[in-house]
Amino acid sequence: MHKLHLPDLSTEAAESSAQLTQHIAHIIAQNGGAIPFSQFMQLALYAPQFGYYTGGAHKIGAAGDFITAPTLTPLFAQTLAVQLAELLPQTAGNIYEFGAGTGALAADLLNALSEYSGSLKTYHIIELSTELAERQRAHIQQHAPQFANRVIWLHALPETFDGILLGNEVLDAMPIERIRRTETGALQQAHVAIQNQQFTWQFQPLTEAHLLQTANQYLPNIPHYTSELHPTQHAFIQTLANRLTRGAMIWIDYGFDAAQYYHPQRTDGTLIGHHRHHSIHDPFYRVGLTDLTAHINFTDIAEAGVNAGLDLIGYTTQAHFLYNLGLLDQLAAQHPRTDTPEYIQAAHAVQQLTAQHEMGELFKVIAFGKHIDIDWRGFTIGDLCHKL
Repeated sequence: MHKLHLPDLSTEAAESSAQLTQHIAHIIAQNGGAIPFSQFMQLALYAPQFGYYTGGAHKIGAAGDFITAPTLTPLFAQTLAVQLAELLPQTAGNIYEFGAGTGALAADLLNALSEYSGSLKTYHIIELSTELAERQRAHIQQHAPQFANRVIWLHALPETFDGILLGNEVLDAMPIERIRRTETGALQQAHVAIQNQQFTWQFQPLTEAHLLQTANQYLPNIPHYTSELHPTQHAFIQTLANRLTRGAMIWIDYGFDAAQYYHPQRTDGTLIGHHRHHSIHDPFYRVGLTDLTAHINFTDIAEAGVNAGLDLIGYTTQAHFLYNLGLLDQLAAQHPRTDTPEYIQAAHAVQQLTAQHEMGELFKVIAFGKHIDIDWRGFTIGDLCHKL
């Protein structure tokens, strides 16, 4: 049904999707007729020139496919800055942002942190997409010009980190494995094949030892149960943890603890596509133009960090985190009059950030520390670490 409501593609977009489809089909043929879904998702999102995040289309914000917290209101960054300002003096003064999107969070944080004298030395953006890096550069130049010289773009991970690692909606954009249990309880791994010139699912016995172990750890023993595993996210957190000499990591994303994620009634996982603010349930639809994403298993993220020697500081809802850091005080300070259009717009954005049926409950914040000693204000009330 969703296809009926979506606008037609431009010639350029259709051509881009067709070329990516051809590229993936070629790789499938080279690999004996099927590739793991994680490889398909990696190509759909990050293939050079044509992938969802590496191509040139405008994807974030009201005109794109999805809205993120930083694009809603600067209050998000201004509130987050309260926590960062307490952390930065215990580090070398660096922030490392992953998946910086439009550059809105970076620009707003640069402006907000300028009020805390000397806390921020350098703002690093780790960005694989040249096109996005250019957009970020332009946005920061426009909205935080006096601090643009503090920003450094990196196209690869540094050998060590001393500072705060930060990511808003980064982990959900990493490839996942789709796994299912058969009628007999056997585990199968989702692959992508081609049939009648169309991408199609193909399930093969799960043989990789570490995936088998993780699947048995998380998936309930229920026939016809399908869900996701997150080995890429797990490895990413471990790698960063191993390179963090001193500092903190803060990840903000949508997801659940493992008990909620692999609830017996959640029989088809959380994989979804986003295209022009529509939810797309077919991951092979408009390849390269549709964002593919899955919720985060925060239990697995916590395990990855702790096993790599980090302290698990806190895990809470986005609403609790922002309220703890004084979001409503920020709103009142900036908009003392509640009868202005500016206040109404800001208050609506605050509701989107915190309301249970919006981003407030589904979005979580998880933080780790290493050689840091502060009382983290963001987790004062509502810490959910016991659920992990």
